[in-house]
Amino acid sequence: MTRTRVIPVLLLRGQGLVKTVKFKAPKYVGDPINAVRIFNEKEVDELVFLDIAATPENREPPFDLLRDIASEAFMPMAYGGGLTNIEQIRRVIGLGFEKVIINSAVYGNLELIRQAASIYGSQAVVCSIDVRKTWIGSYELVSRSARKREPVSLRDHLGAVEKAGAGEILVNAVDRDGTMSGYDLKLIRAVSDAVSIPVIACGGARNIDDFVEAVSVGSASAVAAGSMFVFYGRHRAVLINYPERAQLSSRLP
Repeated sequence: MTRTRVIPVLLLRGQGLVKTVKFKAPKYVGDPINAVRIFNEKEVDELVFLDIAATPENREPPFDLLRDIASEAFMPMAYGGGLTNIEQIRRVIGLGFEKVIINSAVYGNLELIRQAASIYGSQAVVCSIDVRKTWIGSYELVSRSARKREPVSLRDHLGAVEKAGAGEILVNAVDRDGTMSGYDLKLIRAVSDAVSIPVIACGGARNIDDFVEAVSVGSASAVAAGSMFVFYGRHRAVLINYPERAQLSSRLP
């Protein structure tokens, strides 16, 4: 395993996997159980599952589906989507997920991070932030699958969640999501400079070169991608894939 984790991010919607572009137009890409089995064979570092409909639809995580996923997975996994209280977090971790990812619920409720970190340790609590560029080029935080703008600065929010006990930050550039146009390196670096905990870069990755830049330029501790791992070729044919371990080891620290 490389020291820099390379993490597929899989989006759940209903019982299936989808992939979005800029958080819109979800396209069905397959069955989550089948994807887990393929990633098992490829010995991926870690898997992230995000239910993109749970929070907008005001519903709980899909616990039955998560139980089936966890029963198949051989690698560490994290789950996010619809988590609003400590009992839901307890159930997800009890199913076999090593980490929970909290995003929308954190705004106005930092106590959820404090509770989860005190029970399971900071290493089990990931705070996800979705960031969008404004028309003047500044960054703004959004939640509820980018449907709601949050009136707090990026730096202030990062400081608050780190102080509350989050062990990692997953930063997703909304404008790069699904575009395979490269990471927003300026954003990744801004987040890395604002916190002392590990940062996972997400949004826009197309190849290993982008991973290298996220680490060397953006100071990311880990790299994540969606489209790169579920599409193949210029016509974006659906194909679950992952780079060879030797390729990653030779390029990433």
